[in-house]
Order: sequence, then structure tokens, then C-alpha cells
Amino acid sequence: MTCSILVGGGWGDEGKGKCITYLCYNDKPDIIARAGVGPNAGHSVEFKGDKYGLRLTPSGFFHKDARLLIGAGVLVDPEVFMHELDYLNKYNVRGRTFADYRCAIIEEKHKAQDKASDHLSKKIGSTGTGCGPANADRVNRSIKRAEDILEMKDFLTDVPREVNEALDDERDVFIEGSQGFGLSLYYGTYPFVTSKDTTASTAAADVGVGPTRIDDVIVVFKSYITRVGEGPFGTEISQEEAEKLGLEEYGTVTGRRRRVGTFDMDLARESCMINGATQIALTCVDKIFPQCERVKDYSKLSGEVKKFVAEIEGETGVPVTIISTGPDLEDTIDLRDELL
Repeated sequence: MTCSILVGGGWGDEGKGKCITYLCYNDKPDIIARAGVGPNAGHSVEFKGDKYGLRLTPSGFFHKDARLLIGAGVLVDPEVFMHELDYLNKYNVRGRTFADYRCAIIEEKHKAQDKASDHLSKKIGSTGTGCGPANADRVNRSIKRAEDILEMKDFLTDVPREVNEALDDERDVFIEGSQGFGLSLYYGTYPFVTSKDTTASTAAADVGVGPTRIDDVIVVFKSYITRVGEGPFGTEISQEEAEKLGLEEYGTVTGRRRRVGTFDMDLARESCMINGATQIALTCVDKIFPQCERVKDYSKLSGEVKKFVAEIEGETGVPVTIISTGPDLEDTIDLRDELL
């Protein structure tokens, strides 16, 4: 029995979708549970030539034997939820995807409030998906919950009960967070943050798992760093320089161009400390070190890459166990057996 949490170490866009897909497809957990804020976070996943952009469904859906759960701490937009059930029909998600009956519901009014607010839409750079206003209503105890919505009635469960009973029965659980550490309402670059905490501790609480039941916390870092929206960015480079390096990216949910910077070691250290990281997954190594594209053997990585990995491990005190060298699942170096 293992219970693992995966969270982003930066401002989102770290490549969590690829890591989650790899880990769930290879480790085959019995339950994959989504934590985080809600549909304001997009995960991009690619599997056997198919590419998907997800906002609520757990990214590990490719593992067809897993039950897919959305924790009580996650905001649910029924329109997005129902769309993804159809969108992912090829993988039979409709029969195995369930939200906790206590999930708060995003209504049209929340999205309208989000987009109409100059503070949120212009100063903060909100995604406009209604998450901030919905969380405000939740705090004010005036929000509708999933159990109050007719269209959700066939897709409800008690997520904490399911997850904890699975662990009691020696089955494996994988919890996937969304956004990134730098967007935490508590620890991020306030006020340019999301509407709740995004650390591993809150991911566990989102699905109703106590801290003593967590075995591993995997923090994902991209080999460079990006963010969408406004806010401080200490290692940011110009868009012109980013283009020269081939680092032009766009957000999964908003389509907005991502700001780009070099790897932020100070942020990495703090992220690992507060998340209680036991492992690091490092993505997009091939974007910074093109000679390592699609390399699958650590011994064949260049000395430059190995030095970069060693520096991250030395500064954070956490082993880099997963290294992604390309978009496909096969483009992954898995060092868990050697390092753990």
C-alpha cells in the first residue's frame, strides 16, 4: 500500500500531466484522486499519439483500471465535468469518475463575476473560470454543493471514505495536485496567486487523507520556469530571448502566452521544504539541453545535464528520481529503484 502526492513546484505548467500519466500508467494505482483549486488549472497529457487538455478529470485516466475521484476541496463546474466525460469516452471515464458530494459548484454567476472584476481579470490575471468568486462564496457559506445539483447525482461519492478504505485494504492511491507552489494563497507571490493553498498538505486535505498516511510527495519542476498572468518573476527573460531558445509556450486553459525564465533555485528550495518533498520530477530537460532529447538511460545524459541534476539535488536535499526528455511516456528516465 502506498499513498503518493504529486504537486507543482513553480507557478504551474511544470509538466505535471506527463509525470502523472507516466507514474499512473506504470505503477497502476487503484485510485487516482484530483486535488487542487478547480477548472482554472489545465493539465496537458499525451499518450500514444493522442493529446488531451484536461481541467477536472484526473490526468491518470489512461490507466483504465483506476477509479477516478475528485476531492471535496476541488471546485466543480458541471459543464466542464460533463464535457470531459464525453471528451474522454474512449477511456470509459464515465463509469469510473466521481466527485465528492461536498464539492462546491461553480455557477455562471461566478464566471461572470470573475470576468467583470478589473482587480481579478486585469491586475491579478485570473483565468476567468469563476474559481475565486466561488471560493469566496464557499467561505461565506453560501455556495451550492455537488449534492444540490441534479446533473451531478449519478457521479457522487464519499471520496475520503473510498480513499481511506483503499489504503486500509493495502491498495495504492495517487493524489494529483494542480497549479503550482508559487501560486499558493499562503506561500505564493501574493496577491498574484490563486484562491487557495496549493501545497501537498492541502492536496491531502482536499481528498480527506491525513498526513500520517502519505508515503511520498513528488514535486515537479520544469528545467526552466514559466508563469501565466501577472506577478513577480525574479528569473524572467525577454520573450525575444525565449523565442531564440525555442521556449515559446501558451497556457492550457487561457491560451495566454507564458512568461519564461531560467530555473529558480531559491524557489525550488522553498517549494521542497514547505511541500515536504521526498522526490523531484524534472521535466523538459530536452528543451534546455537538446542533445538529450528522447534519451532514456541516465548514463547517456550529457555531463552538463548531470551537473544540473546534481546541483538541484544538492540545493534541495531531495533526489531527482524522474527525468523527462521528451513528450512521450517512453521519453522518461526513472531512477526510483536506484535512489529510493
